[in-house]
Amino acid sequence: MASQRAESSFHDFLPTMADKLGGEGLIGELCNGFNLLMDSDKGVITFESLKKNSALLGLQDLSDDDLRSMMREGDFDGDGALSQMEFCVLMFRLSPELMEESEFLLEEALRKEF
Repeated sequence: MASQRAESSFHDFLPTMADKLGGEGLIGELCNGFNLLMDSDKGVITFESLKKNSALLGLQDLSDDDLRSMMREGDFDGDGALSQMEFCVLMFRLSPELMEESEFLLEEALRKEF
């Protein structure tokens, strides 16, 4: 139930940020978010660092299960942590509007190319 409550109150700010900051600015902000959440000794986001620092990004209401789920969803290499690239990919995947826009831009580019 906690994950449903957290998801239903989530507002996707990534498309607004992309519009205001442009591509490079958005990536810079994602990097800043990664730096806030990462374990500074390990250079990656661990469950412990996510739990400890998530309140900095307004995620203090997420349960341990929600945080573990986020970690599993973004952990592509299976090492139990999120690298900067994995974090950025996860943020895009969690933003349906931004994913749709990216897909549209890719399709447009492919049409022009072929």
